[in-house]
Amino acid sequence: MVFDEHSKRQASINTWCLSVVAPNTFLTMNCFQMAKAIQLLVLVVGVGVAILSGVECRKARILESFDYSAISCRAHSASIEDFGGVGDGATLNTQAFQQAVNHLSQYASDGGAQLFVPAGKWLTGSFNLTSHFTLYLHKDAILLASQDINSWPVVDPLPSYGHGRDAAGGRYISLIFGTNLTDVVVTGENGTIDGQGALWWQQFHRKKLKYTRPYLIEIMHSENVQISNLTLVNSPSWNVHPVYSSNVIVQGLTILAPVTSPNTDGINPDSCTNTRIEDNYIVSGDDCIAVKSGWDEYGISYGMPTKHLIIRRLVCVSPYSAAIALGSEMSGGIQDVRAQEITAINTESGVRIKTAVGRGGYVKDIYVKGMNLHTMKWVFWITGNYGSHADNHYDPNALPEIKGINYRDIVAENVSMAGRLEGISGDPFTGICMSNVTIAMAAKAKKYPWSCVEVEGITSGVVPRPCDLLPDQGEQELGMCDFPSDSLAVEAMELQTCSFRMNYF
Repeated sequence: MVFDEHSKRQASINTWCLSVVAPNTFLTMNCFQMAKAIQLLVLVVGVGVAILSGVECRKARILESFDYSAISCRAHSASIEDFGGVGDGATLNTQAFQQAVNHLSQYASDGGAQLFVPAGKWLTGSFNLTSHFTLYLHKDAILLASQDINSWPVVDPLPSYGHGRDAAGGRYISLIFGTNLTDVVVTGENGTIDGQGALWWQQFHRKKLKYTRPYLIEIMHSENVQISNLTLVNSPSWNVHPVYSSNVIVQGLTILAPVTSPNTDGINPDSCTNTRIEDNYIVSGDDCIAVKSGWDEYGISYGMPTKHLIIRRLVCVSPYSAAIALGSEMSGGIQDVRAQEITAINTESGVRIKTAVGRGGYVKDIYVKGMNLHTMKWVFWITGNYGSHADNHYDPNALPEIKGINYRDIVAENVSMAGRLEGISGDPFTGICMSNVTIAMAAKAKKYPWSCVEVEGITSGVVPRPCDLLPDQGEQELGMCDFPSDSLAVEAMELQTCSFRMNYF
């Protein structure tokens, strides 16, 4: 019973071990080893839950009862079934979800409310969330995104982008959407949100879409946001997109998409302040985490940076993109990003900075510590010639400022090229610091491990020896490129133990 009830997440990881890293035997075995470790943890937790559940049954108290962690607990509870929801995988539940949220919004000033989605397959289109609200998915609940493209509402492009990412016009609203909210939680017991993205990817490749594809979860202009303990699969495009928001926690997600799927970024904090992204496992067709802040003249005008961002304990697989990308839409600025304990397997690059003439903005005060990288094309990649402009009205004199980029305590193996660092002529990227970095090159690595143009910086204890533009400072300087010791405000956001109780008798 425990194996049956608690193996769902592990089965999905096993499947992706085979589909993503095969036929590379080394990577497949490493992936399975990680899967077995997770399975053991799940089993131990599951035995405890089974014992507790047996006690509850004998006392015959409450049919639906569980605890979970959240930034806020709720005084009122309901199930989607109370609003006519049917989890048969065929009945469209969009109206039921929206009616449930609308009804529960009346409790916002009275302790808030939580909506429970029980086991089943819940087909739905987009619905909007409300403040002081929790959406909770049972471990065997699957939200299935509607594949009727014509039923998806269209909204305006983001003001800091001024243009759709896929097409010039607007964009299809995200599956789970919220704007101007306070205190909102989307969580579960690793319940699943399935974007059924294959149809969208096909239409995108055929250039048949009039508008930009939807995301799975998007929260805008909001504060105190938690997205956690869910499995997200096959998003039409980006998976999780907090934008113009503050005090955001994204935690404990498993995000899976075919590695060839277009633009299926994992988590994209965009013009956000005080964000904490931790303990996530991502297999993606694009960057696992992409930090953004607006596009060209629109992002410059909007002027809302992403700052005070923590990324830690990330496991990433993305053969054609980065574990962490900064940009390319960074025209509002990116500052004070702290990334540590990053594991990337069969991923194109570790941390990549993407910008270009016309972007303006800045990327500065970036700190990366403790990366473990396996099979990479580039460990370090900074690109000053990334094109992809919103339109032809960008300012060619808007040059980005890239400075204060710090890397330390990094180990990588089977690497094709250690670093590709390309600044902009007349606009060099400065303050690049690397310390205590060991890179084992692949058998068929590039002849020259480093390529450096228009960059300035220093290094210490870096193997293989970097280019002359990054001179070695000697072993006595191993303490440089230090990671900040102060705490950010988002670290003070603590999770409470919340309860859901529902008696059907």
